[in-house]
Amino acid sequence: MIALSLLASPALRASERWETLEAIHWIENPRDSALPGPCGELGAYQFREATWHKYTTLPFARAVERPVSDDVAIRHYEWLKQGLVQHGLAPSPYNIALAWNAGLSAAVRGSVRAATRDYAERVTNIAESLHHTQVASNR
Repeated sequence: MIALSLLASPALRASERWETLEAIHWIENPRDSALPGPCGELGAYQFREATWHKYTTLPFARAVERPVSDDVAIRHYEWLKQGLVQHGLAPSPYNIALAWNAGLSAAVRGSVRAATRDYAERVTNIAESLHHTQVASNR
């Protein structure tokens, strides 16, 4: 799968990224609530403040603004993808979702809870559905 990802066109890679991130959004905060999550998470992707500040100097309160949140999500996705590849793992929607939910180290070690695996399955299923919708609309 890694070889396929490396050979895929930039448009295909961007499409897979969009599908994965949109699936994460649908699970994390489908109604775009501006209210913080139980651990203080904010925005479409339910960022924690420490993760947010890894990628931007903007105030954490701006995580509720979708365009700003999308930019940070893309940066985080690419960082996770690079980390997975460096550890010999395919940057599939499933593995990205594992790392998104449990952290890169836990995903690489394979030491994630069952709930995280369920989360990754849900992300994968939604991303695949979005992909099929995109393909059908391009015909």
